[in-house]
Amino acid sequence: MPTCDPWSRCGCRRRPAACLNWFLLRQARQRAAIRRHPASADRDLRRRVSVALDFLAWIDQRDLALADLAQEHIDDWIAGATSQRRYLIRYFLKWTTSRRLTRELTVPSIPRQEPQNLLDEDDRWPLLQRCLTDEALPTDVRAAGAITLLFGPSTERLCHLTPEHLKFGGKHAHLILGRHPVLLPPRLAELLRHLAEQPQLRPQLSRVRPGPRWLFPGMVPGKPISTHGMTQKLNRHGIPVRTARNAALAALAADLPSPILADVTGMHRHTALRWVAYARRDWAEYLAARAEAAHPSGANRE
Repeated sequence: MPTCDPWSRCGCRRRPAACLNWFLLRQARQRAAIRRHPASADRDLRRRVSVALDFLAWIDQRDLALADLAQEHIDDWIAGATSQRRYLIRYFLKWTTSRRLTRELTVPSIPRQEPQNLLDEDDRWPLLQRCLTDEALPTDVRAAGAITLLFGPSTERLCHLTPEHLKFGGKHAHLILGRHPVLLPPRLAELLRHLAEQPQLRPQLSRVRPGPRWLFPGMVPGKPISTHGMTQKLNRHGIPVRTARNAALAALAADLPSPILADVTGMHRHTALRWVAYARRDWAEYLAARAEAAHPSGANRE
């Protein structure tokens, strides 16, 4: 890949972003050659390019060249952020530094945020009951919604479940999300059994070397439903994916040590640690609030 001339000798301000686009495409193709490349990764690459173009427009407005960028400019760019999107500029600056278009610049880490908008337990359980019993809902919506409300897997992990993730025994059925299988309620097990036994359309070429069967197939034969498609589908049927997932993980984290939570859900151990810390703090605050409500004047007692 031809390298771009340094900014001071390059008359086209779009060229660095164009080169970055090709660099990201080459990186994505190399990654896809050795492991599955999900649709969410494509969206992430597009966001990186979009943020780089926004940043170039931002420095154009300030009549800055890449070679003139200092740490204070990066701090101003981040300080003006209304979301975490601007932190993605780290990838563009890493590339410009490697091409000696900019000096070494630091993009701070994204601030950790506590889980927000958890589905209330008074709403979570009736919604789970609806997924398990309401035959008016599509089977895949019922199964995906119940899994999300019970175990809180990422939508990416949910979409890529296959019949091999199910273990049916004499009396019990289990689902494998992480290292250890989790016990399934009988009604959810039946829903998943139905999905596993459902015939799936396959393209003509895949009959020679058939790919995996998906519990939640997409519109393209042989491919699972996309994470965006799954989220839209569940939301459309009244199952709010983000809040339902947060509520399920908070409930599990309140009962399980972080190593077990990581093994059961398949999440990273550091993520599990944060969830357990959050759940315990939230529970402690809840107990304190209840004690205060029960004895509002206790502090004034002698």
